[in-house]
Amino acid sequence: MSTAVPVQLVRARAPKPEWLKVRAPGSPGYARLKGLMREQGLHTVCEEAHCPNIGECWHHGTATFMILGDVCTRACGFCAVQHGRPAGLDREEPARVAGAVRSMDLRYVVITSVDRDDLDDGGALIFAETIRLIRDARPSCRIEVLIPDFQGREAPLRTVLDAGPDVLNHNTETVPRLYRMARPGGRYPRALELLRRARDYAPVIPTKSGIMVGLGEEWHEVVETLADLAAAGVGIITIGQYLSPSASHLPVARYYHPDEFEMLRVTAASMGFGHVECGPLVRSSYHAHEQTSAYEEAGRTSYDDTRDS
Repeated sequence: MSTAVPVQLVRARAPKPEWLKVRAPGSPGYARLKGLMREQGLHTVCEEAHCPNIGECWHHGTATFMILGDVCTRACGFCAVQHGRPAGLDREEPARVAGAVRSMDLRYVVITSVDRDDLDDGGALIFAETIRLIRDARPSCRIEVLIPDFQGREAPLRTVLDAGPDVLNHNTETVPRLYRMARPGGRYPRALELLRRARDYAPVIPTKSGIMVGLGEEWHEVVETLADLAAAGVGIITIGQYLSPSASHLPVARYYHPDEFEMLRVTAASMGFGHVECGPLVRSSYHAHEQTSAYEEAGRTSYDDTRDS
């Protein structure tokens, strides 16, 4: 008598639409930047998060540096960054990042990090030191920070803002109903409160946030989330398609058509955001320099806009 062998069910991954297909990276600019990152022992969210725009961005010599190591203390269902217990804190990391920014002659840089809930300040002092050393190494370079929520503590947020970044970003990621599934370590009200606090404490520093669609949210939930972010004083908003990093991550519920992204762009623009970046391949740091420039050209360098009247 034969023995039945259990069949392991593997979730089928739907093929990506044509508008989500990008050319594999491999240009000389990409190779140069990748070599520099390895030489300096640096991490980028471009690689860790499997960003589809890595070829384009690295070809043009721009990247998003990921500080505080490459192990996150949280395990978000959409994120490819490894999670677990971080090994420690690299005090020399800010200097290496600043050196890389100088070597690359960058005009605009984005600094982000893993979540470090194991640290009393969530890594805020390392953020601040990285900002200051970049200012010293390349004064003309503008700096955007994409920060964690610091578990809702206000002191770490002020530490980062006191260092004077040009833009402060914290991604909301998804709608409130899906937070428990997608961001079990995060809280939707906490994200909104962080953005409000940043605006109140340092009103001359634009705030920015991003959401992704395709996790199973309803259209009205996306619109309501955008309205919440507008009410929190967010100046720049990014909206992009969620892409599952692997079969073990949250699946894509559906792919939004470019026409739907245009509808979302128009809807968000009507809410008073200074700049809206919306499209299938849009990520928080994609064309970050252009996003900030467009925001400033729209005359929103301070938050004295109609939402305050």
